[in-house]
Amino acid sequence: MSMLTNRVALVTGGARGIGLAIARTLQAQGAAVLIADNGASIGGDDPDPKVADAAASALGERAAAFTADLSEPGNAEAAVQAAIARFGAVDLVVNNAAILRDGFIFKTRRDDWERVLRVNLHTPLAVLAAATPAMREQAKAGRAPGRIVNIVSSAGLIGNFAQSAYASAKAGLVGLTRVVAMDLARSGITCNAVAPFAATRVTDSIQPANEAQAEYKARALRIPAEYVARLTAFLLSDANRYTGQIFGVRGRETFLFSQPRPVERAVTAPLAESNPAALGAALEAAFAGHLATLETDLELFNTDPVL
Repeated sequence: MSMLTNRVALVTGGARGIGLAIARTLQAQGAAVLIADNGASIGGDDPDPKVADAAASALGERAAAFTADLSEPGNAEAAVQAAIARFGAVDLVVNNAAILRDGFIFKTRRDDWERVLRVNLHTPLAVLAAATPAMREQAKAGRAPGRIVNIVSSAGLIGNFAQSAYASAKAGLVGLTRVVAMDLARSGITCNAVAPFAATRVTDSIQPANEAQAEYKARALRIPAEYVARLTAFLLSDANRYTGQIFGVRGRETFLFSQPRPVERAVTAPLAESNPAALGAALEAAFAGHLATLETDLELFNTDPVL
């Protein structure tokens, strides 16, 4: 039997790129898939329901499309109910949908910031808030516990030029992953994050700020999205016991990311015996050699992928 036989998956942004690769792989492993995608551009404009309809049609009868904008109130709940009505349950959730509206911080427009956070962070929250009550009840009734994967980004872990909105939303999604993993642990439901490195509309839209970033883009565009889908399928299977973890996948390489923890401690003088200069000296003595650099995610991963 396939890994995901009789499981029902909801994949946001599932009609193109990494989302479509995930939807195809999940179905190939036995799952029924609801593709929730309004067909908008990478900037979140010009929705086209035919994109998701075509993707679901190509996958056949164990797939269906949901084309309403999930960032609008009530639509996340409607998507979950559509999965249950069509396939009888909702077991697996992949929060993959995301948009980009880049700009240096000194040029950022608030409406762009709010739109990116609404799609990239508020919508995953809405989807999980709608899906997890059903997933918990299913587990109580004896169905195998569900699985959640949030697609994040190395930009949210490390940072990149002109991506204040995108990086903030993805960093928030990492925090959401951790809390959801804690909230659902007693139900046996896992929640993990995956930072993908693959050829996508996001990768194609990169505007390199230097030669290193241009090299990164050229390398990334050679990486098939199916490697991301393979790891995601494993994390959604009953074989997976990881939860609250952050993974990266770049071709045949799978990374486990560290998570913020103190790396050093400075015990400073009492207030009455100290001043800012003395505090600075104490911090320098304790923290020298432990400070994070300002390299971008594109520069940090600017090496040849293993394909």
